[in-house]
Amino acid sequence: MHDHHDHDLDESALSRRGLLTRCAGWAGTAALYTMAGGVTSSISLDAALAARPIMGKTKPFTFLQISDTHLGFDKPANPNTRATALEAVAKIKALPQKPDLILHTGDITHLSKDEQFDDAKAILSDLGTPIFYVPGEHDFLDEGGGKAFLAHYGKGTLGTGWYSFDHNGVHFVALNNVANLKPGGMAHIGDDQLAWLKKDLAGLSSSTPIVVFAHIPLWTVYEEWGWGTDDSAQALGFLRRFGSVTVLNGHIHQILQKVDGNISFHSARSTAYPQPAPGAAPSPGPLKVPTEQLPSMLGIRSATFTRGNAPIALIDSSLA
Repeated sequence: MHDHHDHDLDESALSRRGLLTRCAGWAGTAALYTMAGGVTSSISLDAALAARPIMGKTKPFTFLQISDTHLGFDKPANPNTRATALEAVAKIKALPQKPDLILHTGDITHLSKDEQFDDAKAILSDLGTPIFYVPGEHDFLDEGGGKAFLAHYGKGTLGTGWYSFDHNGVHFVALNNVANLKPGGMAHIGDDQLAWLKKDLAGLSSSTPIVVFAHIPLWTVYEEWGWGTDDSAQALGFLRRFGSVTVLNGHIHQILQKVDGNISFHSARSTAYPQPAPGAAPSPGPLKVPTEQLPSMLGIRSATFTRGNAPIALIDSSLA
């Protein structure tokens, strides 16, 4: 059991720890991914749903990404993150094809409080779809170093919450790169997790499509804001031999993409609030926009996997 006093952190305490100014995530965004032959691509929803021939023994499937719900945040950038999380759920339920699974790429809560984790479960359980979580730094704020997150989502995970699983021929890898985050510093995977990752991937065929999901980007988006992972090169080195690798993250609350050889990187919107573009403000953090503009800057992402030569199709939908 974890101590409830671990979660009694207020905003001023977070500010003193240098963590408030670095919060990042998607706001109201979900993304749809289509996977084919292990490559992801962004296409229209109609095209993604049309490109679904059954190849071999693996049937096509879709999965969804949601990120940075920040339940408990109530500042002017979005005084009601619960409402936008509910909007994201409604958007997902209205999709023409129900996703097989959902990946939540962290900052589920804003202050790592039990009641915020409970609220997230209540909201997202309405989807009736398996959800796989990785923590954001806002889920690791309790004095117990992530005890609250692990109490709610750590069953069956290793270390500080890393794990992998397979679904319809695709290997999914969940990484925690926020456990040792220093204020103002880059994210860190750590030697234990890297050793596990190397072993986890060792037995897989290089033709296996891989999807890696973590909170903070595994590529350096903007080092001055800590938007990157300082030991990601080792992790990416283990992934180079695979034909198709898709890396999904949240944290920066905006859609950015990068392709590096066989590895494609995709950051996602938040369902809570936007953040400034890299370097476009003195610091990262909640970006206040006109109320009517907010839904267009929040969203979700879906992906469709099809065995064959077509790439995974990633479809970003705003809450507008």
